[in-house]
Amino acid sequence: MSTETTAAGEVAGTQTLTITDNRTGRTYEVPIEDGTVRATELRKIKVDDDDFGIMTYDPAYMNTASCRSSVTYIDGDRGILEYRGYPIEQLAEQSSYLEVAYLLVHGELPQQAQLDEWTHQITTHTFVHENVKEFMQGFRYDAHPMGMLLASVGALSTFYPEAAQIKDEELRYMQVVRLISKMPTLAAFAYRHNKGMPYVYPDNDLSYAGNFLSMLYKVAELKYQPDPRLEHALDVLFILHADHEQNCSTSAVRSVGSSQVDPYSAVAAGVAALYGPLHGGANEAVLRMLRRIGTVDNIPAFIEGVKAGEERLMGFGHRVYKNFDPRAKIIKKAVEDVFEVTGKNPLLHVATELEKIALEDEYFIARKLYPNVDFYSGLIYEALGMPVEMFPVLFAIGRTSGWIAQWLEMIDDSEQKIARPRQIYTGGRGLDYVPMAQR
Repeated sequence: MSTETTAAGEVAGTQTLTITDNRTGRTYEVPIEDGTVRATELRKIKVDDDDFGIMTYDPAYMNTASCRSSVTYIDGDRGILEYRGYPIEQLAEQSSYLEVAYLLVHGELPQQAQLDEWTHQITTHTFVHENVKEFMQGFRYDAHPMGMLLASVGALSTFYPEAAQIKDEELRYMQVVRLISKMPTLAAFAYRHNKGMPYVYPDNDLSYAGNFLSMLYKVAELKYQPDPRLEHALDVLFILHADHEQNCSTSAVRSVGSSQVDPYSAVAAGVAALYGPLHGGANEAVLRMLRRIGTVDNIPAFIEGVKAGEERLMGFGHRVYKNFDPRAKIIKKAVEDVFEVTGKNPLLHVATELEKIALEDEYFIARKLYPNVDFYSGLIYEALGMPVEMFPVLFAIGRTSGWIAQWLEMIDDSEQKIARPRQIYTGGRGLDYVPMAQR
């Protein structure tokens, strides 16, 4: 028995898909909207009235749209990434992270007065309650910074119980400001805790990225002054990581948020997803690979190992991009700016030569394996003195604005309901309980 799709047509100006069920011989017309068919339309295809109807089976959502969104546009075949319609290349070159955060949250670029007010709001809410600091001090001395960030973001919901009133626009907006402003503070506290150093309070005279660097690295100086090149490179990194459509962590935020929980709990779900090595830890895998290669002379043998299935080329290829990841080109320039300050990492030479050889090799070209954002970002983080445990934490800071924008969009989407995927049951049925003595 099979179900086959026979043709696509148009009925009264509406595009449809004609499906013939070979089990019953019946034919169905399924509407096509925006190049998609609604999965619930397939429920009409039944063998009899008692049949549940056809479901789609799509592990990892390889070909399933879960929402309509106007936040981020990606064309993976052409290597295009846009926030609210603006190319990532223009934003990274001309904008700042806080301006991009405003764009994502509000849906449009701010005028100067709006940006000034937004920046003021974010800057004046960077401090956290002293009890939050005490909460973080309760972690073990060697606690993973990402685990600390996950717990402390979730804990903020207990400090701001009014955040549960997600339908109140004024209260909702206040949580948006708090999340974006306090995320760097929590991240820096996690870093200092891991280093056994006292926490540094925010400095409202500094920029968003500059203040974060101050909270990380200030020791005894009265006033920390970040190097403007490092400050700018970090700001660009935050922009590049701000949003990326319906990725694992964003889907987690939307899924948990669909229960109408407070935004702190929803964003904590995003942090948890980003904690995983396949998401936020990918750039660490690139560094391990580069260290294992060691020198440029070892690259040819490594390439042959990849082709033979004995090695993995980390930082190349992407689920979405089948062309250059546009963020990779921008981040490569940021790497050069950072190394002007910190001195060159020998691994940069290995990375650039590996990239050059791979991009000229037909094996990788045929498989559309191009560098992604993770290929160079780890080098920047390492140059900034970051331990690998902090890599996903820095990712989370930038991604917070995107998570919030997606959450806000979901809250106002009348089509969204609490997430509840279907399953294909594969277990036993109708078994009789066996008493312990008879097993």
